[in-house]
Amino acid sequence: MEAAPARPERVLRGIAAAPGVAVGPGYLLLKGLAKVPKYAVADAAAEIARLGAALEETRRQIGVLRDEVARAMGPGEAAIFDAHLLVLEDAALMDEVAAQVRRRKVNVEHVFSRVANRYIRDFGRIGDDYLRERATDIRDVTGRILDNLMGNSPRARRAGEPAVILAADLAPSDAAALPSEEVLGFATEGGNRTSHSAIMARALEVPAVVGVKGLLKAVAPGDQIVVDGDAGAVVIAPSPATLERARVAAEEHARRRAALLADGGAADNDAAGAPFALQANIGGPEDLPDALAMRASGVGLYRTENLYLRLDGWPDEAAQFAEYAAVVRAAQGSPVTFRTLDIGGDKQLGEAQVEANPFMGFRALRLCLERPEVFRPQLRAILRAAALGPVSVMFPMVSGVEELRRAKAALAAEAAALAASGEAPAALPRVGAMIEIPSASVVADAIAAECDFLSVGTNDLVQYLLAVDRGNDRVASLYDPCHPAVILTLRHVFAAAANRGIPCGVCGELAGDPGWAALLLGLGADSLSMSAPAIPEVRYVLRRTDRQGRESLAGAVLASADPAATAALIRDFAAARLRARA
Repeated sequence: MEAAPARPERVLRGIAAAPGVAVGPGYLLLKGLAKVPKYAVADAAAEIARLGAALEETRRQIGVLRDEVARAMGPGEAAIFDAHLLVLEDAALMDEVAAQVRRRKVNVEHVFSRVANRYIRDFGRIGDDYLRERATDIRDVTGRILDNLMGNSPRARRAGEPAVILAADLAPSDAAALPSEEVLGFATEGGNRTSHSAIMARALEVPAVVGVKGLLKAVAPGDQIVVDGDAGAVVIAPSPATLERARVAAEEHARRRAALLADGGAADNDAAGAPFALQANIGGPEDLPDALAMRASGVGLYRTENLYLRLDGWPDEAAQFAEYAAVVRAAQGSPVTFRTLDIGGDKQLGEAQVEANPFMGFRALRLCLERPEVFRPQLRAILRAAALGPVSVMFPMVSGVEELRRAKAALAAEAAALAASGEAPAALPRVGAMIEIPSASVVADAIAAECDFLSVGTNDLVQYLLAVDRGNDRVASLYDPCHPAVILTLRHVFAAAANRGIPCGVCGELAGDPGWAALLLGLGADSLSMSAPAIPEVRYVLRRTDRQGRESLAGAVLASADPAATAALIRDFAAARLRARA
């Protein structure tokens, strides 16, 4: 029998989101995909047997997750998986799937998807809160079952096999569930440079291309994938020649990376000897070793919501304290800035209600101030961790002074309660506000008067200033941090902090771009916090600048009314200092 002809190589273009080149088998992540294949089958019994096998594998997976959470967080937090296991015992759902497969003679995943989606819709309409939340359990478990049912498609990946992750897009909870050691790179149909798939790729230091139209339909079982995070290209079924070029490019990227890391031994001083501060954005204790290895001067942003997303629930004070304390101890005296819970928008917990406009809805500090049963345990856990080392508290999504004062009052109340029990830190943590809403940037001077520091969250600030949802592919091209309004707003916020005598940092993704890092300091920022893998390149560029050069760049950018020209100024500034690294 002749071998099947090789599939022709196909190149798709997208947005370069994380540098480097990855080569490996494609893994099509099911969660979030709208379509499940449908085809006729002759043996209904075999399809029903496949469902049984998928149920058993899902039961095993959930059991493993439950045991891991129980060891890490305690049996109380692991109990969330009990509801997931109950879904697997729902005889009505499974019997209906089996009956439809026998009657319609179509593949079981198609029937299962349709029946499960109807259950999810029905439970979601129920008025009772407890019953309505069953929809979340069903959605989570059925996603796992579908993943296991589609074991012979490119969606399947053997455990332990490194792969290129292909998806419609990645929600924060999807990204958090991926084993980092098995991810070679990312490619997604949706998203842009500030989407969570791109942020996750940069944190893992793997190549990524986002906004790749037609990606999922183009992939076939067994395809090798090349992700070129420098050129913004994805190659499906690459030819031998393309594979060889990709491997050479990957090796060259590794050599350049080694040169950057070798430059990290000296103090963080610029070309004139002036110090600069680079901190790390992290989402859990497991991220801290990488930050310390990159010689970050501390944690500028600890995403406390990652714990909630991992559990898909509300951890109690003990669970939060255990995690926060572990980070503060491991930081060994370096400062740690905890951002209070930033749930909402594109970071939804399972029980969260669907909103017409979640980015401007019930999220972050608004949610915490209205739900003290959620806010108070977190504040207490952070305060107790502050007794172990230098800690700061940062409130997200502050829109004005009144919200900030309410948050500070809640923090002071919990500190007083802890003092009565002898658990309070010797001194209250430094308190800061994130500037990421236009109203906050306008009144930044008044907010600065209430704070010990400010930090600009550029990801949200840009989208709110420009009225561009950074997760909406139809308007993604309008998301442009080089817009003059963004530049002028940043300068205004930095000046407001300086006028009040407090520091202002940047913890958004722009801080991790070497050209932008120089510009932000030139505009008046005091510190930068970024994904740990971005630190070496930013450090390399800043060491080859001085204040005069950075302020000259800022002056040229402020004089530019053309975003494309501004982008070229920033890019060329960094490129001129990176040329010598190879």
